[in-house]
Amino acid sequence: MAEIDDKTIDDRDAERHRAKMAKRKAVQDAEVAGKTIEKGLLIVNTGPGKGKTTAAFGLALRMLGYGKRVGVVQFIKGKWHTGEKDAFAAFGDRVVWHAMGEGFTWETQDLKRDIAAAEAAWAKAIELMTDPSISLLVLDELNIALRYDYLDLEKVVAALKARREGLHVVVTGRNAKPLLVEAADLVTEMGLTKHHFSAGVKAQPGIEF
Repeated sequence: MAEIDDKTIDDRDAERHRAKMAKRKAVQDAEVAGKTIEKGLLIVNTGPGKGKTTAAFGLALRMLGYGKRVGVVQFIKGKWHTGEKDAFAAFGDRVVWHAMGEGFTWETQDLKRDIAAAEAAWAKAIELMTDPSISLLVLDELNIALRYDYLDLEKVVAALKARREGLHVVVTGRNAKPLLVEAADLVTEMGLTKHHFSAGVKAQPGIEF
């Protein structure tokens, strides 16, 4: 990109830009001032694209930056080592981490076992939702457990809606159920434009796990 010489910007251009930005600032300030509600959010990261769990852990890191406490319950992942678990371990008891999954359903090939694991993970999620010291709770791959009907969708959504005031909850995983999407405050659909897996690149430490 060519560098802009300050001398090539005449006073009229500079004034037009200043006036335009002043109007934009006024609009932005008014919009921000109009937002008066502060509440715990139910956030859903879904879609076929990469980054759903990564985004959730980004929020967890942000919350930790404010000195808050974070909980993580993993509904599917659990058997394999991940870099993020080691990284969050550096925060000590400010991060409560429960990797309770048995692996994906095609790995376990045992429906009863999958359901039992999901129910145990959900019981832990309920426990953490009642813990007043937790400010943000990540329910990683809960959408997968709901997709395969390992848990009762209506009961899960009702519990999430009835969570204690001020608690932020992030649910990740593909194929979020419409009932959960309707209940959520923020839903982000991760799109898939291009993925290195299709070119034969395997999962790599620091990128996928």
